[in-house]
Amino acid sequence: MPNPDTRKALLQIHFCVLLWGVTAILGKLITLPALPLVWWRMLLVVAMLALLPRVWRGLSALTLRLALGYGGIGALVALHWLTFYGAVKLANASVAATCIALAPVFTAIVEPWIAKRPFQPRELAFGVAVLPGVALVVGGVPDGMRLGVAVGALSALLVALFGSFNKRLVSHADPLTVTALELGAGTLTLTLLAPALPLLLPALASPLWVMPDLHDGVLLLALSGLCTLLPFALALVALRHLSAYTMQLVTNLEPVYAIVLAVLFLGEQRELTPLFYLGVAIIIGAVFLHPLLNRTRPLPATASSPGLE
Repeated sequence: MPNPDTRKALLQIHFCVLLWGVTAILGKLITLPALPLVWWRMLLVVAMLALLPRVWRGLSALTLRLALGYGGIGALVALHWLTFYGAVKLANASVAATCIALAPVFTAIVEPWIAKRPFQPRELAFGVAVLPGVALVVGGVPDGMRLGVAVGALSALLVALFGSFNKRLVSHADPLTVTALELGAGTLTLTLLAPALPLLLPALASPLWVMPDLHDGVLLLALSGLCTLLPFALALVALRHLSAYTMQLVTNLEPVYAIVLAVLFLGEQRELTPLFYLGVAIIIGAVFLHPLLNRTRPLPATASSPGLE
């Protein structure tokens, strides 16, 4: 039986993952296009963090090299969120959440390169195991949603990239400071990228300077505060009492929560076929099997900034 602190930490991290699953639902409910949606989300989180003296103390202690490193990761975070919410808009919340379930597959491929360690054959087998699920997911969505699947897969690749780079820098700075710096850099990245987006990613191009109405403003505040900073703080507390293995298993539930919420609140099962859900089951099954097969190897900390989802 887990001790009381561990049970409390498990409840906290499950609540965090549920809140991260809600982000896809809010992305569908917010009427703003993906670009201004993500820009406002990042700006609001940075504004909230700027109120904390701890963040400013942490920024003053950073070296220029570290600050530039975290800034580069922040650019990847911005592109991840842009493509994630782009997938929500181009398809739906269930499709976007399913694509994010591919992130561990991409991580198994790119992390050995980033961490400069040998590639393991079991990681290739992991990638191959999800291919039937991907094929079923693609076959189970309407033709008009398949661009959303492609954009969502790109989002999952970006998760793997920024997560792997974050692990290299995990112990070098205060997590709240890192989050403020990364999201600040991400906000700047989107501001500079917006004019070129029609050429680079025309499906996601839209005006950047869009003032949200009351409906979108309330949902953006919920997205920034309740679904970003609150689970971030809770996850930091939970990490003190949970192993990286347990954290990985629980966070793998995020697409499950998102898809269930999408069915309950958005009725998205009417837009998708049983083949889609069979593909989802195969992908998520492989994602859960992967850490079980790798349990003999020590797992790294998940990221320096939990909650960037």
